[in-house]
Amino acid sequence: MAQKYTQKKIAIINDLAGYGKCALTVSIPVISSMKVACCPIPTSVFSNHTGFPNFHFKDLTDEMIPYMEQWKKLNFSFDGIISGYLGSKHQIDIVVGFIKDFKKENTIVVIDPIMGDHGKTYSAYTPDMCSKMKELVQYADILTPNVTEACILTDTPYKNNWQRKEIIEIAKKLCDKGPSKVVITGIGQKTYITNLCYVKGEEPIFISTHKIGNGRHGTGDIFSSMVAADAVNGVDFRVSVKKAALFIKKCIQHSMELEVPEPEGVVFEDLLYLLNK
Repeated sequence: MAQKYTQKKIAIINDLAGYGKCALTVSIPVISSMKVACCPIPTSVFSNHTGFPNFHFKDLTDEMIPYMEQWKKLNFSFDGIISGYLGSKHQIDIVVGFIKDFKKENTIVVIDPIMGDHGKTYSAYTPDMCSKMKELVQYADILTPNVTEACILTDTPYKNNWQRKEIIEIAKKLCDKGPSKVVITGIGQKTYITNLCYVKGEEPIFISTHKIGNGRHGTGDIFSSMVAADAVNGVDFRVSVKKAALFIKKCIQHSMELEVPEPEGVVFEDLLYLLNK
């Protein structure tokens, strides 16, 4: 008997933090709420995310290839692949190998090049690591950098104030590296936070929401997860970006109303029902 229904599936490569909402602990419920099966590949396990004063972690790099090999033996396939934070050049090489092994004609690869924020790179991202991430970008269908990461990937000096034409030029350079769709997130414009949607062959558009509160851990993971789930579900890219931006704003506002400390991220669980609409 022919199978009547096959659920969409996304493989996501990222770390797992036991406390503090980010990475896989955010992506799994968000993607699942959007009616897509989330298949995680943990790169490391943290007791809590690194925004707290101390933490314990276990690097799982040596486990990643044997883990993936079992999926190959079982002939698993995926409608989407997401790459999140990667802590070494070897991990980036492993992700490239995974994409080559598992990307089919209709598989959508979303790369969130998590390298830094507010004009500064994270400690692991040496010049060699940044160069390695530039190699990974060519495999993306959709790329979701913030302004800092977009600057790193295009060798553009970072600054606080941008003209729209400058951001568009950066997005064009990113698309020239391989992705057909780029969203540059977190562009600060006075009382607004703006995202640029750039699709090859289409007019770029800016999507703005009123800025509330400060940045919180995990919001970038929510964003890339929503964009990926929508992509495999056939939702228009620009509609998806707007939906993700509005959802994150609501999560931040709700967390502020509950007086949740910023290191604990956002209370997104109360609002997951919105993703089913």
